[in-house]
Amino acid sequence: MGETAPGPGTPPGEGDGGSGVVGGAPLWHGRFAAGPSEALMAFTVSLPFDRRLAAVDISGSRAHVRGLIRGDLLTPDEAGAVLGALDRVEEEIATGDFAFLPSDEDIHTAVERRVTELAGPAGAKLHTGRSRNDQVATDLRLWTKQALTSVASAVLGLQSVLAARAEEVGDAYLPGYTHLQQAQPVLLAHHLLAHGWALARDLDRLLACRERADVSPLGAGALAGSSLALDPEGTAVDLGFARPFDNSLDAVSDRDFVAEALFVLALIGVHLSRLGEEWVLWSSEEVGFVTLDDAYATGSSMLPQKKNPDIAELARGKTGRLVGNLTGLLVTLKGLPLAYNRDLQEDKEPLFDSIEQVLLALAALAGMVETATFRLDRMAAAADTPAAAATDLAEWLVARGTPFRDAHAVVGELVRRSLAGDGALADLVAADDRLGPEAAALIAPGVPVSRRTTRGGGGPAAVAAQRERFAARLAADRARLTS
Repeated sequence: MGETAPGPGTPPGEGDGGSGVVGGAPLWHGRFAAGPSEALMAFTVSLPFDRRLAAVDISGSRAHVRGLIRGDLLTPDEAGAVLGALDRVEEEIATGDFAFLPSDEDIHTAVERRVTELAGPAGAKLHTGRSRNDQVATDLRLWTKQALTSVASAVLGLQSVLAARAEEVGDAYLPGYTHLQQAQPVLLAHHLLAHGWALARDLDRLLACRERADVSPLGAGALAGSSLALDPEGTAVDLGFARPFDNSLDAVSDRDFVAEALFVLALIGVHLSRLGEEWVLWSSEEVGFVTLDDAYATGSSMLPQKKNPDIAELARGKTGRLVGNLTGLLVTLKGLPLAYNRDLQEDKEPLFDSIEQVLLALAALAGMVETATFRLDRMAAAADTPAAAATDLAEWLVARGTPFRDAHAVVGELVRRSLAGDGALADLVAADDRLGPEAAALIAPGVPVSRRTTRGGGGPAAVAAQRERFAARLAADRARLTS
């Protein structure tokens, strides 16, 4: 919420009490002869969703009060009364005893109203040198920093599960796909860690976004700062921000940190959607690579035999919602002039929703992956099709001097002949003068995957080294998260 201009309606203190009522009158009552209409209140109220900012709003108000003390704008007695009132409000909200009123336009107004009731005239000084514009921006940055940290911790949780399962399955292997067509076999651990590395980049983005959000707007006022002896630097330190704002217009008007957070969250959703899509396929009867634990699957109201991968499906579905939240805010921000505009009220609901949905998805997917049973025999049988060794046959020829394109054509012809019924691929390879029995041995079960030796590849030796690198990365990221 920011500075608003209500239309005509009931006088202050009558009816619903007016929008943003503190001490019986709207925050702007001096300018207006009448209070806001019910229609305006219904359209503009944000309390139903922004009350989750209560804790950070109280923290911001405490820091503001301490700044007012340093500027000799509050006496020690006044500050004590206001800080005591803030403590009481915090307790009331935590216990559910806080009485919200119809006149409470937003959580910021509600808190100030109650502080004024408790602290008397001193409470009326709480908003000295402060606008709801810099107040809300401060609250939202504080909340976003905390929320991004929670998401990063949940990302690490899913990564840890992937790493543990990768260690557990050892050298088990399965087909690797392109275009959903079998390409080359890879270790299952390699496949699981592929998702882990993507999430590592998501964590990088979360922490980078948190860093850019780590700026205190408190002291910017409505848009131009203040003539009063405020202390933006001190309040920034008090609230744990890395630095104060550099430009008051920018501090209260831009929500790029929210847009960036929504982008990072949407991209996490995309990565989770990809994992979910695979597990939908893997858990199907036709593929049968994995059996989901009963606690992380659902049944059918009509079909008794069903076990449905609802978590994996919702990981896909929720991603559309996350992308929609990002798109909606970008459209809202487009073309807004400096400084504050009421349009910015629309920044909170998509952010709150995306944070909540991503946290739920990460927890559910972590449980699904951790408890699932891999059907390693089905994976190996699918990976041991003769054609899966085609690239190895071509590389065998290349190692003996054949140009790759020529080798590709040789092996491709033999695969075509085998598919046409001329014989088993191993027999055709063994009989071919350019290849022979030595090359045919490459088709044996488990041989192709063992030949993937390059760094980051899908073979046993390469994956063993990768596990070590991933473990080190997890340890480093846990340290980054707490720094």
